[in-house]
Amino acid sequence: QVQLVESGGGLVQTGGSLRLSCAASGRTFSRYFMGWFRQAPGKEREFLAALSWSDSSTYYADSVEGRFTISRDNAKNAVYLQMDSLKPEDTAVYYCAQRARPIATMPRTTDEYHFWGRGTQVTVSS
Repeated sequence: QVQLVESGGGLVQTGGSLRLSCAASGRTFSRYFMGWFRQAPGKEREFLAALSWSDSSTYYADSVEGRFTISRDNAKNAVYLQMDSLKPEDTAVYYCAQRARPIATMPRTTDEYHFWGRGTQVTVSS
């Protein structure tokens, strides 16, 4: 099995930054892609960013490109989401996800990921 644990959320003012971490354990050999999503109250879970574990290529949603950066640390089995220029509309629970099988294109939907963390709350005050 795979365990994903997010951390780093909190309260930040508009324009501020946060770095979220996702610690992965378990079946690391089945890690093909890692992704970050978020879910605001009353809304569907939204894709933010994905990273290919084989070549570290990345893909971002239009809503966060240029403000958010996904990265990884192999030694720590961790994935990060650096979030800059935060806005009140970025307030949500942020989730880390792992895809455990290969796919031809960057996975961008919740159905394309197999394992999920429990999330970390990010609140941006105006």
